[in-house]
Amino acid sequence: MTAQPRQLQWQVDDLTIAGMAWGDDSARPLLALHGWLDNAASFTLLAPNITNRHVVALDLTGHGQSDSRSPHSGYQIWEDLPQILGVADQLGWDEFDLLGHSRGGIISTLLAAAAPARVRKLVLLDALLPRAVEEEAFPEQLQEWLRDRSRYLGKTPARVESVEQAIKLRVAKGLSTEAASLLMRRNLKPLSDAFTWTTDPRLFGASAVKLTATQAKSVLQSIAAPVLLLMASEGYAGHPESTASAETNLSDLVIEIVNGGHHFHMEENADIVAKRICTFLEG
Repeated sequence: MTAQPRQLQWQVDDLTIAGMAWGDDSARPLLALHGWLDNAASFTLLAPNITNRHVVALDLTGHGQSDSRSPHSGYQIWEDLPQILGVADQLGWDEFDLLGHSRGGIISTLLAAAAPARVRKLVLLDALLPRAVEEEAFPEQLQEWLRDRSRYLGKTPARVESVEQAIKLRVAKGLSTEAASLLMRRNLKPLSDAFTWTTDPRLFGASAVKLTATQAKSVLQSIAAPVLLLMASEGYAGHPESTASAETNLSDLVIEIVNGGHHFHMEENADIVAKRICTFLEG
């Protein structure tokens, strides 16, 4: 099944947040959060096949058609949480199901822990939490963040000569042409003689703070929602510490391996992935 998404915008904390929606807006709500350097179009193949749901996918700040953050702000993984909840509030969603891929999955994990009363069920696509760091690494992490902040703050996004060139660049990193085309057309802004990325260059910089193992454990143990963790056979499933941590610390968990790469939800078996998600959400 295919369907044209509706284009949406919200104003939250003086930021314009853009998004795409599928399905009947009176159906049970499902909020979808994309991965690093992607955008809401990440769910174009998946969302129309998630039945009986009003699916809303956001362009997270600094991505797609949403605003970039101010110079004195940044892109720590928890900084999106207030705006995400602000969008849910404007949609009138007191409770919703949550779907996240990659960086959006990490943010979804944090949101489910920080606002357990809002998240009914949680679906994670090849994501859980960042790899934990030792407490002693804190000063070094801050140093790297400061260096990268100076490097990327005010940096002009790179130019590309055409949409086709941008698509080829993303295909070279492992995406199919169809998937790259969906993402790149939402991640580009036309210039007089070329295109430039809408992605904020600061997203390439190091985080100021990373979770320790104890903090990561606490986050997972604070999640009340049932969790479906789908790991890609050719993605991050090779990191057994992620699945081991999930199995140890999440009270209501299903883990499955899905054939495909890190963007398996944008590959040819997207409809199969959607059916598995539907079964979990309806259960």
